[in-house]
Order: sequence, then C-alpha cells, then structure tokens
Amino acid sequence: MSRSTGRATGAQTDAATAAPSASRRRSRWGWLRRLWALSTGRFGLIVVAVVCLTALVSRFWTPFDPRKVDIANRWALPGWPHLLGTDGSGRDILSLLMAGARTTVFVAVGAGVIATVIGIALAALGALTARWVRESVAVFVDILIAFPVLIIAMMISAVWGGSLWVVIWAVGIGFGVNIARVTRPELRRVLHSDFVLAGRASGLTPAQNLWRHLLPNVAPVFIVQLSWGMAVAVLAEAGLSYLGFGAPVTEPSWGLLLAQLQQFIGVHPLSVVWPGLAITLTVLGLNLLGDALREVTDPTLSRSPFATRRARLHIPEVVS
Repeated sequence: MSRSTGRATGAQTDAATAAPSASRRRSRWGWLRRLWALSTGRFGLIVVAVVCLTALVSRFWTPFDPRKVDIANRWALPGWPHLLGTDGSGRDILSLLMAGARTTVFVAVGAGVIATVIGIALAALGALTARWVRESVAVFVDILIAFPVLIIAMMISAVWGGSLWVVIWAVGIGFGVNIARVTRPELRRVLHSDFVLAGRASGLTPAQNLWRHLLPNVAPVFIVQLSWGMAVAVLAEAGLSYLGFGAPVTEPSWGLLLAQLQQFIGVHPLSVVWPGLAITLTVLGLNLLGDALREVTDPTLSRSPFATRRARLHIPEVVS
C-alpha cells in the first residue's frame, strides 16, 4: 500500500514539475500563434518568408544564369522555359528577380541592425543619463532628423560612388535617429514605473534594468519603427539603384532591373510589372508584419481578433 502511495505521489510530483515547463513552452511560442491568427500577420510572415527563402535558394540555384545574355531569346513572353519572360538582352527575368532578392534582404537586414544599435544607444543616452547629456542627445537627434535619408544617401553616393553599403549606412543612421526620437520619451515614461523602481531597489544595474524591464515595455513602438525602417531601406535601395546611386551594374537589384526595363514600357509593358510588384509586395509585407507584431507584443491591445466584438456586445446601451 505504501509503495502504491509513493508511486502516486512521485507521479503527481513529476506532473507538477512538467506542467510549468509545458506552460513556459506554450507561452514562449504563444506570440507566434497570435501573430498567425491576424490576417496582416499571416500576409507579412508569408511575404517575408518567401523573399528570404528566395534569396537563400538563389545563392545555389536559379533557372538561368542572371548575367547570361541570349540575344536569340530577347523579349520572350512569359512561358516555358522563361516563366516571366526575358529582357532586351535575353536574360531570364525570374532569375534576375531571385538574384535581386539577395540584395533586398542584405540591405533590409543590414540597415535594420545599424538602426537598432544606433536607436537603442541614443535612446538610452537620452533617457538614462545625466540631464546635460540627455539634453545634448535630444538636440543632436533633432539636428540629424532634419536631413532626409534619401538626400543623405545621394550625397554620400555622389562623393564615394554608388554602393550597397552607402545605402545601408545612410538608411541605418537615418532611421536609427528616428527610432531614438520615438523611443526616448517611451523610455522616460517607463523609467518611473513601479517595477523599474523595484528592480533598481533590488540591486539591478542600469544596463540590467534596461534589458529586463525598459526595452520589453517599449518593444511595440520599437518594432513598428524598425519594420518601417527596413521597408524604407528596400525602397531606398530600389530608388537609389534606379537613379544610379545604389547597387552597381554588376550587382543584381530590383531597382536596377526596373530602371533598365522602364524605357521599354510602351513596347513591353509586362516586363516592368514583375520588379515593381516584387518591391511593392516586400514593402507592404514588412509594414503589415511590423503592425501585427506591435499588436501581438503590446499588452494594452487585444490578444484576440474577436475581443473587440465581444466587448461591444457587453457594452450597455445608453438610453436617453
């Protein structure tokens, strides 16, 4: 009898210890399920995943060599084997789009990393330091934000030549300053919360407090700004390449392909559609994904798509 009781107690103990770990795993991936439940989140995830997968696959395989010139098949209509047709040099447009996805992902991720580092650093300096440092950072941010990102990129490109790194650094610095301007007041607001004061009283350093309490609470604002910065990085790369200030001619780029094809839009209009559609869908997907991530990570917003409807049903009507 004692043995059966001991086995039952051990089983209950194992179940009790397994339950918190299972709940932690569910909570760890719960945000992804909530993100997939939103239509904007699904669309953004699918678009970003397709672009990243295309960029990865194009490193090893494309239907044709993107740089191969085939005069005999120039301006071929969409069909087999050229699914999206060819351009004026006979190059396969699908292969060019796949290779251009590498440039798009490289620019978006690079500009996002630089904007994140600069934005968090400036926001932390402008919110957690002494008063004279905070005011100096605020003035510095206001000065930098007065210069448009594309104009800065064009000026740098005119001096040092067109390069993807010029686009990455120009967009990264420009939107890093923008992230700092938006995130700094949010950090100042959260800084006076009770849980931050409790963490400070428990012995947390300013860096630990920033990492554990401040950044998670300003993450919704930060995510929206970062997604918008990455979307603008894609647009900036395409626009600067279109104008001749971005990717060099030897580098596959959607903007460069659009610039090469737009002069034949009156004769072969369908060929211009594909790079323009790729740029539009990528920018739209990044923006919608950032908006959905904000809704998922912000604790003040609804977690369920039906919560608003249920709330409306429970609001009593006011009879005059």
